[in-house]
Amino acid sequence: MTKCDFRGTRILMGAFKQGELRFCNAECGAKADLIRVSRTIPDDVVEREVREVHQGSCRKCSGPGPVDVHTSHRVDSALVFTAWSSHPEVCCRACGIKKQIKHGAFSFFLGWWGLPFGLIMTPVQLARNLSGVVGIGEPDPGVPSPALDRAVRLRLAAVGRPR
Repeated sequence: MTKCDFRGTRILMGAFKQGELRFCNAECGAKADLIRVSRTIPDDVVEREVREVHQGSCRKCSGPGPVDVHTSHRVDSALVFTAWSSHPEVCCRACGIKKQIKHGAFSFFLGWWGLPFGLIMTPVQLARNLSGVVGIGEPDPGVPSPALDRAVRLRLAAVGRPR
């Protein structure tokens, strides 16, 4: 299954292509140059920064790490309109759980109202959030994930100069 080169999330259908890169939508596709720059940053620079982020404090709550990428999932529906999305965020596990619960509750109450995809995707996204809350599929706290490596690379590319 294809993954978005910007977010790292799976693309179920309709990948937006830009050269060798694949994106979930045009908004992510607009980041193609940033991804290309991120791939030129030396691995040792990225590894050092990844370790600092992983072992540092959470940038959301200032709580203790480890910090990694935690993804929450959401469904928005209204009559014949349904949109589902995944939201990766660099944060501590506690902040990741809060976001998964928040998006799970939103989806539970407002995800069902679109036909037919609201009825199909709401249980899927609820299950993905629930599995994240209980720790299934979450990053190993002892080792930085590839998703954290990608997020750090993109941040370093965005600021234009590695530390």
